[in-house]
Amino acid sequence: MLMDDMGWGDLGVFGQPSKETPNLDRMASEGMLFPNFYTANPLCSPSRAALLTGRLPVRNGFYTTNAHARNAYTPQEIVGGISKDEILIPEVLKKAGYVSKIVGKWHLGHRPQYLPLEHGFDEFFGAPNCHVGPYNKTFRPNIPVYNNSQMVGRYYEDFRINRASGESNLTQLYLEETVKFLRRQAASGEQFFLYWAVDATHTPVYASKRFQGKSQRGLYGDAVMELDDSVGVILKELKTLGIAKNTFVFFTSDNGAALTSGIQAGSNGPFLCGKETTFEGGMREPGIAWWPGHIKAGQVSYQLANVMDLFTTSLSLAGLPVPNDRAIDGLDLTPVLLNNTIIDSHQSHFTRNRPIFFYRGNEMMAVRVGLYKAHYWTWTNSWEEFKQGVNFCPGEDVAGVTTHTQEEHTMQPLIFHLGRDPGEKYPISVQSLEYQRVLKQITPLVEQHKNSLVPGEPQLNMCDLAVMNWAPPGCEKLGRCLTPPESAPWKCEWPH
Repeated sequence: MLMDDMGWGDLGVFGQPSKETPNLDRMASEGMLFPNFYTANPLCSPSRAALLTGRLPVRNGFYTTNAHARNAYTPQEIVGGISKDEILIPEVLKKAGYVSKIVGKWHLGHRPQYLPLEHGFDEFFGAPNCHVGPYNKTFRPNIPVYNNSQMVGRYYEDFRINRASGESNLTQLYLEETVKFLRRQAASGEQFFLYWAVDATHTPVYASKRFQGKSQRGLYGDAVMELDDSVGVILKELKTLGIAKNTFVFFTSDNGAALTSGIQAGSNGPFLCGKETTFEGGMREPGIAWWPGHIKAGQVSYQLANVMDLFTTSLSLAGLPVPNDRAIDGLDLTPVLLNNTIIDSHQSHFTRNRPIFFYRGNEMMAVRVGLYKAHYWTWTNSWEEFKQGVNFCPGEDVAGVTTHTQEEHTMQPLIFHLGRDPGEKYPISVQSLEYQRVLKQITPLVEQHKNSLVPGEPQLNMCDLAVMNWAPPGCEKLGRCLTPPESAPWKCEWPH
């Protein structure tokens, strides 16, 4: 289960004071909670590519080299997408007879060769892009919605989202599609992989009429409550169908809450900044594992883990090896899940806590090892954007840390102790013995990582209006009928 722009602090089990996520809180009480769970990138497309490939975005190509440390994703005009050379979870699971379905947002490319059914999924109900809009169809089409390979309509036109009220029944449609799939798989006895990637908490936030006005937190809270209810329905359905003990379920988010969304933003709890940044608020996510009869109830694991581990763990649980012809960044969390042990990195044994690398575009910005985090670069967003009212860290300015220019600290990284200082407000003094000891431990890990890194071919460099999902009158439902306006490729200009 992958949420969109949901923050670490949005769940009651992580301290959200409104306590409006009873089903997720119960899921945690029946399973294992991961307070130290991370995404692989502070933006949606790269983090999803990392989850499904088990590889950092800089390896799988989901980054840009158009500018240094620049976030990039897959808007309608993007030319690229997930490479055919990458191996996704469903492609491997298919070897063991698994049936795979994605429900919700794909975001790994919208051109035909990049869609889910071309990369191992057997079924697809959802959209290749986020539900932003509505658009003036003269200049930009609204986002298409697919049922498998068939385009069945577009957001705002056939699948309504009321921007004024925030009302939409999309989450309910996604839930219905999910329940039908579960029932069909239970009846057939076939093993399955379900990638439930709903996006109601991504701006523009939406919720169905039944949930509107229910939350103390406004529309965003309504959306969270509806997603929480959906999780409850899905877990109950697994129990009713008698397949809960044979089904491993993991809940997380693609990146931190987008604090730029104002009153439609979520909460990143005590952590600094949010989406688009490599501070804790941008990349530390809620993580809950659930598997009745296998994962003991009520456990908390302090394992450092991330979304790429779900690739390796999923294959391990299915009895399948990971691909051995490429670097895989994910670890097998099976010992953690079943025995609540802390596992070493496959790369280093100097510590019982593996390193977590924080990338923004083509740059490694920071690394966490144990309770320490070292920043080699700091940056929020440009002064130009900031002066226009775009603030990735509203109310959280930390002098010398939340910078609006790219500041390099490679010779003397800023180091924080996340146990004492989860908000990354007080760098450890470079003159202290603690700083020197930690730097001595972390430096070899960083050097080893950089020296062995082979970046993938960047897929997010080129844009072209001609690749948008245009359809002339009479061709709207065909999904392959594209009549683009005249345009020429250009270099994507990502936000500063």
